[in-house]
Amino acid sequence: MSVRIRAITLDLDDTLWPVLPALESADRELDAWLQANHPDVARAWPIPAMRELRAQVAAERLDLAHDFTTQRHLTMQRAFAACGIDEAPLEALWEVYFSARNRVELYPDALPALERLAARLPLASLTNGNADLERIGLHGHFAARVCARDAGVAKPDPRIFHAAAERLGVAPDEILHVGDDPVMDVAGARDAGLHAAWINRTGEPWPAALGPAPELDLRDLGALADWLDAQPAHGPSA
Repeated sequence: MSVRIRAITLDLDDTLWPVLPALESADRELDAWLQANHPDVARAWPIPAMRELRAQVAAERLDLAHDFTTQRHLTMQRAFAACGIDEAPLEALWEVYFSARNRVELYPDALPALERLAARLPLASLTNGNADLERIGLHGHFAARVCARDAGVAKPDPRIFHAAAERLGVAPDEILHVGDDPVMDVAGARDAGLHAAWINRTGEPWPAALGPAPELDLRDLGALADWLDAQPAHGPSA
């Protein structure tokens, strides 16, 4: 690689923190709130049933594949409507869920690496999810934030990568995208004209069906920061 890297885009869920514990906690807290405030709804829609209903909403509303927030709002509306309640208390329900969803536990390498990366290059978050960097307390490390809901499309669609490039004011081939998902992050970035770094925490082999291996295959974000620190002071080359 010989093109100068001028910015980095970073996936969030399962790159900076494991997302499943936060999602499971959010489901439990929402269920507890329903038991305390709407016990009939809680009895009708225990956590497994609520998850199944959300999956049904997602399957029926493919136009909302990029918008997990609206999917969850519709799920709650349907759950309450099935119990004869036309007006679900969406604002309260969402605050309970969203607050818990954003109580994430960072990977140990994440915060030190973010500080090192942001000191070298502008960073943009690039996510299909609905994590809130301000609630999490990481927003100060990012020059820009791009999410699928706002962009109208989700990774691996090239348009969300190009939206991030436009937000950063940098050409796509001058951006290194960093993420954990081989399809969404690595193949998606490559198809959009960006360079790609795979955060491969478990040391999995690269899926050959997705084409050539990524330019960087790294165990964690600390390894990415080490790579960046080893590049010339005038800017890393990809």
